[in-house]
Formats: sequence, C-alpha cells, structure tokens
Amino acid sequence: MSPEDGFVQSPEKLSRDRLPDFSVREAGISDLPALSEIEKACFSDPWSENLIRECLENDSLYRLYLAEDREGIQGYAVLSLVADEAGIDNLAVLPGARRRGIGAALLRRMISEARIRDMRWVFLEVRESNVPAILLYERFGFQETGFRRNYYQNPEEGAKLYTLTM
Repeated sequence: MSPEDGFVQSPEKLSRDRLPDFSVREAGISDLPALSEIEKACFSDPWSENLIRECLENDSLYRLYLAEDREGIQGYAVLSLVADEAGIDNLAVLPGARRRGIGAALLRRMISEARIRDMRWVFLEVRESNVPAILLYERFGFQETGFRRNYYQNPEEGAKLYTLTM
C-alpha cells in the first residue's frame, strides 16, 4: 500500500508497534529541575525540590530512575533501600506520556535493583483511588497487605499498602 492509497501509518503508531521509544537510566542531580516539574504535574501534594535533591544526594539509601524519550524526561521513580527491605517511595509519569509502558519499565528497574541487592521485600503505598497504579502493581505480583486511613492530603484519602516478597 502506498501513501496515495491513504494507508500511511503515523510515526506515533509505528513507534507503538516497535520497541519502546524511551529509555530508563539512573537520575542525577542535573535532572533535578525536570523531576521537580514532573512531581508538580503528577501529584496534588508534590514533594519539594529539596526533598528530591536529598534523595539524589543520598545514594546509599536511595536510587532514582527516570524514563526519557526524544522530548525529554517523561517519568521518574524513587526506590529506598534499608537493611533487607526496599520501598517504592515515588513513581510518577507525566499525564501525556502514560499508557506507553513507562511506569512498568520504571517499576521493573526498581524490582531488579531490589533483587540485585538481596532485598527480601518491596513495599509501597498507593492512593486507594489510583486504580491504574493498583492494577500495575498487582500485575507485577504485589499483594495488598494493609490500609492507612487518611494517609494522603489534597484530597484526604487512604492508602493501600502493598508488598512484593522477593
């Protein structure tokens, strides 16, 4: 089929039919402004730029990963490592970049890091209304293990607690 036939695939469609059009890497301090902007775009009660900076500067406790494409950084994640436990402290993907596998790729990278470091569990909290995130975590084998009332603010909402046993 030719362009004259009207059957030309858009670049967006072509990229979805191929390998992901983004890459995942560790975040560095130079990524701080972009991470802070993603935080503000994704959450009603965002982390401060100083808190993100503290995580970036404390690499004995935290690992930060980001997903980027030709247009820039589209999402990021924060993994904490304490003793034999890992915590997914944050996972954010820009609204316009969702449903491209970015969240799954970031989650996969954090789980892989936890395995490399011989963690026994990976923990996380998620807003009880965040169904897409809940489905993603359950797809990766996380089990609901508890609930915290009024954990989140703006709006006030409970958190479902999830655990992945390694």
